[in-house]
Amino acid sequence: MTTHPLDTLEMMRRLIAAPSISSASVHHDQSNLVVIEHLHEWLEGLGFAAEVMPVPGHPEKANLIATLGSGPGGLVLSGHTDTVPCDPELWRSDPFFLTERDNRLYGLGTCDMKGFFALAIEAARHFVDQPLKQPLIILATADEESSMSGARALADAGRPLARAAVIGEPTRLQPIRMHKGIIMESVRIQGRSGHSSDPSLGANALEAMHAVMTELLALRTELQQKHRNAQFRVEVPTLNLGCIHGGDSSNRICGRCELEYDLRPLPGMSIDGLRNAISERLRPLNDRFGVKIETHSQFPGIPPFETPADSELVRLAEQLTGHRAEAVAFGTEAPFLQSLGMDTIIMGPGSIDQAHQPDEFLALDQIRPTVALLRNLIAHYCL
Repeated sequence: MTTHPLDTLEMMRRLIAAPSISSASVHHDQSNLVVIEHLHEWLEGLGFAAEVMPVPGHPEKANLIATLGSGPGGLVLSGHTDTVPCDPELWRSDPFFLTERDNRLYGLGTCDMKGFFALAIEAARHFVDQPLKQPLIILATADEESSMSGARALADAGRPLARAAVIGEPTRLQPIRMHKGIIMESVRIQGRSGHSSDPSLGANALEAMHAVMTELLALRTELQQKHRNAQFRVEVPTLNLGCIHGGDSSNRICGRCELEYDLRPLPGMSIDGLRNAISERLRPLNDRFGVKIETHSQFPGIPPFETPADSELVRLAEQLTGHRAEAVAFGTEAPFLQSLGMDTIIMGPGSIDQAHQPDEFLALDQIRPTVALLRNLIAHYCL
């Protein structure tokens, strides 16, 4: 069987050198196809059956499903191919060139999370000539940092299917079995402008928005009184009023106002239920202020995620790492993979503290432990 000629750092170098920023802004958004092509070539060279899966509605985006072995069950090692935008002028080195210094590897995506693919491939190399009883799947997705369109496409298609899935987001190799959900919403109010000297000439959208914010903050209090999970550092669901725009002059009745907020529900809370509750709560304000209030979702949202503490994968990860499975506030693709029936956790090299900021890095001392951990997981689920 042909083995892969590139070493781990060279694979990482080539992945970092292929820009694949995803963003809701068209100005920043880029294709991930070069990264997919690299992974496709390398994994096929190792004997994987690799399939490129276009993401519907995104012609320059694709997922990759690479499978070694066959049959039911098995293990998915999953990561996203995209990165957030960056400010190169704030970096000490080129973010698209893998730079080694201070026993660290610097570059955009080193820990979040292109570096994981190089380590997963290095771990998989050990098994290419062994008869696997259950398949090993390496999954690479698109647009995790923006819309999660890649993971949504997989969930909609009902694949891949395996017994367990590990998402290699940066967690310092500590297993994560829970995270909060994310919804980002906007409230748009259309009032009626007029001269400020006579309030009866208009319908003030800003005054209506004041009532909207009052209702949202009251809802936040109610949710925090009702829902609590001590596994999280912030134990309650959060609701943040992020930004507001409205009006154009102090002597003119405000005719239009828009508020953007984010809400982070705990596991067990329904995104659709929250959206419906908010819409119902705001509906009476239309007549009260004589305005039109509309609610909009900025993206489909990320459901909260939880894998039971006694699941096989959680127990195995805890045994292999010596760390108790924890909870985090940031969102991942885990709920979408879990929806396919897979026992799912988040666990990978590097720290979320280094992600999404200048001089992102992966410490060199994370490489060998990661490869060893992944090999143990592959042996358990595939041999």
